[in-house]
Amino acid sequence: MLVGAGTAGAGAGFLVKESSKNRPEQYIPYVATPEDYTPGIATWYKTVCQQCAAGCGIEVRVREGRAKKIEGNALHPVSQGRSCALGQSSLNVLYNPDRLRQPQQSRGERGSGVFQPIGWEQAYTTVSDRLASLRRAGKGDRVALLTGNVRGHLHELLETFMAGVGSSRYLQYDFLVPENLLAANQASYGRAELPYYDIGNADFVLSFGADYLSHWLSPVHYGLGYGKLRQGPGRERGLVVQVEPRMSLSGANADHWLPARPGSEGLVALAIAGRLGAPGASAYSVERAAAASGLDAAKIEDLAQHFAEAKKPLALIGGAALAAENGMANAAAVNLLNSAGGGAVTSNPDPAFGASAAKHIAGYPGLRKLVDEMNAGQVDALIIADTNPLHSTPESLGLREAIARVPFVAAISPFIDDTSAMADVILAPHSFLESWSDDTPQPGVGIASASIAQPVVAPVHDTRDFGDIVIEIGRRLGRDVATQLPWENTLEFLQARWRELYGPRSAELGSMEFGKFWNNVLQAGVWAENRKGPALPAVSRVIDPGEPAAAGDGFYFHPYVSLAMADGRGANLPWQQELPDPLTGMVYNSWVELNPATAKELGVEDGDVVTVSAAGGSLEAPVVVYPAVRPDVVAMPMGQGHRTFGRYASGRGANPLSIVDETVDRDSGALAWGSTTVSVAKTGRRVKLIRQSGTPRDLGRSILGPYGEGGKPAPHGDDEHHG
Repeated sequence: MLVGAGTAGAGAGFLVKESSKNRPEQYIPYVATPEDYTPGIATWYKTVCQQCAAGCGIEVRVREGRAKKIEGNALHPVSQGRSCALGQSSLNVLYNPDRLRQPQQSRGERGSGVFQPIGWEQAYTTVSDRLASLRRAGKGDRVALLTGNVRGHLHELLETFMAGVGSSRYLQYDFLVPENLLAANQASYGRAELPYYDIGNADFVLSFGADYLSHWLSPVHYGLGYGKLRQGPGRERGLVVQVEPRMSLSGANADHWLPARPGSEGLVALAIAGRLGAPGASAYSVERAAAASGLDAAKIEDLAQHFAEAKKPLALIGGAALAAENGMANAAAVNLLNSAGGGAVTSNPDPAFGASAAKHIAGYPGLRKLVDEMNAGQVDALIIADTNPLHSTPESLGLREAIARVPFVAAISPFIDDTSAMADVILAPHSFLESWSDDTPQPGVGIASASIAQPVVAPVHDTRDFGDIVIEIGRRLGRDVATQLPWENTLEFLQARWRELYGPRSAELGSMEFGKFWNNVLQAGVWAENRKGPALPAVSRVIDPGEPAAAGDGFYFHPYVSLAMADGRGANLPWQQELPDPLTGMVYNSWVELNPATAKELGVEDGDVVTVSAAGGSLEAPVVVYPAVRPDVVAMPMGQGHRTFGRYASGRGANPLSIVDETVDRDSGALAWGSTTVSVAKTGRRVKLIRQSGTPRDLGRSILGPYGEGGKPAPHGDDEHHG
């Protein structure tokens, strides 16, 4: 049965056979009409948020042709009517004053970010002529395509395009793709895919650094699951424990936060798994885990007991625990723990389409290989689309210098960012709110589902649909390529592909023709069917995580993904810049978090600017004294520090990823950005912190009750300080 499930696994949902009902609209007369009010009825369009890889379904309120508000699509199994702050800020993408309004051609030194506008014919000709000349010379394999996390049928379009060019150098790189988790899942389950972590039906969640309430994989969906875990109807309140060196938003909402030493998470998971009788884990003792992690052995024993007694326990891993030098081994240990005692993790079915995108996820090893090939002169043309690796990789990788050696670079980007600034020509695509595409969410929600992303407004600028750009350039490469791209535009291409999805299922739909099926999927915002994935096999493989590396005389460096700006992709959105960090109240800038004992030892306090130095470089940022971080850890949010990314992000703050060591995971080769050690030194300068939070002191005003600070009565005659 085809459904658009309102809740993953729910029996009731939206049937594709039925028409989606439009929400009622009413005319409400004003006694005195505001000057800026124009009569009209708002229309809601369903589409897919593309601010991250979660694939949330959203509804966009459109009035007088302008998008006004974004909410979650209640019928979509991922978002279920909710959306996150980054999704809400999609309007800042659509109407951003720094969006490219037409194609651009470089008129300065490569990387300077100086461009001049050109027409679409000139842009198409510039790119297609260069690629066509390489094809004619038998050098099509010297063309490389580097994209972000492109899924669905648009990925298949890119595959067709690159086959026409004659190149196999099609790579995807997205910093937020959990390379080590995918590698561990391949080793544990035989499938390099993400299972469904059913937080809502768990009764005990043990998270090793996975900030599922902020940014991990699918935070909107996991946030809903957390709510069900905590106060779902007809069930007892579930228990949550967070193990991580710096308290995250998920840690702040847990019952217990355990500050483990970075890199020790796998040993803790194996010690618990050993207590549950997991094969191969008996050699990993609680005592060894306690010594490595700095946690009390009794605490670890307590975790093992809770995991054993829970009906549906669930272990998660993410963040720096996954990005350590032993991150893949840590993830494999968590898989073993889930296999031994977990009941809230299941596999997802294969995506309905676009499954081949997984093999193009290059990750850091593939990116390093591309850098070597560019340095060796083996790449004559580079196309960069929907990715900004110059911001999310260490400068020691040498990516900037490698791109500079490529004779021709083209970018498909709505903004001039750190990476697209290196291009000779930039083709300006629509924002996703103006575009056609489709998506299969990753991670999924335990059932097969897909969505069509439709334009909700007419194009604001002289831009083109991403798929239209690919089709047009491909057509100009030669008649043989044009025959492989017979569609007039992206819409026609998607409809052709969805006909293939509709065909085998047409009998189930009775007399419903394809046109009605297509329109109903657009109205519902989702297509799904009750098709489950295969059962997860029992895990028996243990990958020894080893002992965590010592910080020596320095500190463990702990970059973490920002709630507001993620890995930096949201930094050019003013709403995200103004969104306070939920635990420090900081806005607008970068900062370094130090434990109070560490700050005292270094002789610094809030607002003191320090230099953080690693083998790969150094940066400066003000101190925020943060009690919920280990004394041997220096934490810093990602997101800021862009060289070029519009007026809201350029030259603001510092980028912690730029100085991390180019250390890789010893098993997978992924970038181990959580394995850097740093030193911290005072600069002698101070800045005033911009933070939207109060003070832990009442400043003598007695506003916290009849007693002042320290429980002592407030002094008399101090009425002028009362609020």
